[in-house]
Amino acid sequence: MEAKSSSDSSFNLSGNSLLAILSAVISLAVVIIDWTANRLPWQPISLTLPLLLCALITSGLGYWVVPLLQKLKTGQVIREDGPQSHLKKAGTPTMGGVFFVPVAVAVALVLSSFAAPVVAVCTLTLGYAVIGWVDDWQILHRKSNKGISPRMKLALQIIFGALFCLWLAWNQSGNITTIALPFSFTLPLGLLFWLLAVFVLVAESNATNLTDGVDGLAAGTAAIAFLGLSVLIAHTSPELMVFCACMSGSCLGFLTHNRNPARVFMGDTGSLALGGALAGVALLTNTLWALFILSGVFFVETLSVMAQVSYYKATKGSDGIGKRLFKMAPLHHHLELSGWSELQVVAVFYTINAILALLCFWLR
Repeated sequence: MEAKSSSDSSFNLSGNSLLAILSAVISLAVVIIDWTANRLPWQPISLTLPLLLCALITSGLGYWVVPLLQKLKTGQVIREDGPQSHLKKAGTPTMGGVFFVPVAVAVALVLSSFAAPVVAVCTLTLGYAVIGWVDDWQILHRKSNKGISPRMKLALQIIFGALFCLWLAWNQSGNITTIALPFSFTLPLGLLFWLLAVFVLVAESNATNLTDGVDGLAAGTAAIAFLGLSVLIAHTSPELMVFCACMSGSCLGFLTHNRNPARVFMGDTGSLALGGALAGVALLTNTLWALFILSGVFFVETLSVMAQVSYYKATKGSDGIGKRLFKMAPLHHHLELSGWSELQVVAVFYTINAILALLCFWLR
């Protein structure tokens, strides 16, 4: 077996250090927040117990599931036109969402005593995970980067989103078509709210999906986003606070295996579920404004793809070839091709997401 170079060893250590810092900061934060809110950290309805429990279960379960995924030959197909450094990742197991998403869902249901809002958002989360699993399976079956057709994926996302909105309209009381804004402002939308709701569900799930392109990027930023959302809704929706803490913890546990260099990728199974879960909680708690801020990284990643495609089409010449605004989209690939290491990209994006979470606390 070929020995690793010293640069590889330091690279691995940096990946471990980044995970350790993120885990330590989040763990310390939830304990402090629980104590200041007069919640005992070991209570089921808290931030600490759900987060740490899901992190430990997911991390431990991964040591059994990841080798199983390898045996099932679920190796990721890598784009040849992407960063050359990613070609060595070919064959790394994907569909990691099959173990970290169900852990969060199961623990959240039990700790919340199967509260109706938690059951609804868990169902939505699993629904989007199923869409992602079908897409991942098709990619593996065809041994290409093309899974189910974009139209089919979009149709399924809209259907699941519409069903969730029907449940929301049937079960929620009060004027839920009025969106709460920071500093006690409100925005009445009427029937337009439901179009916005479905759009948010689809857009958020696709945005987290686009962000999943660098080891540890989507899982870490999602962990921060879920934690920020859980703190914001703690007083008004304690059961959904538990769900968000569970999702954040499962993302941290998944990072045990997804940190650089990744032993497993979450695939669409995980990334679509994360976005659906974030959007579902925001709709249930009327915190769409917070979701927009907490999803700042996901939003910019999506904008970079839209800008790239639009610019390419707008500058297309008679030869059918257009110009590129970025070296490659989404933005994290552009940064890599500009000389950034994966760890630099991840560390900067983590920091930005943490700042956005703090901004939410200031605006509430």
